[in-house]
Amino acid sequence: MSRAELLVRLQKVQQTPEMQGRNIRSIASILSNEALLKHVEVCEEAVEKARRVN
Repeated sequence: MSRAELLVRLQKVQQTPEMQGRNIRSIASILSNEALLKHVEVCEEAVEKARRVN
């Protein structure tokens, strides 16, 4: 997956109500593509978990 695609995924996660008020995108500029992929996956999982609880 390209870096641009990962950034789009991260932007979509940032826009969810569960992530409002959290800055999850600023770190993206210093992460490698592999680390960025992991960061996106962890953030997506956090949103899913929050939705299951609510």
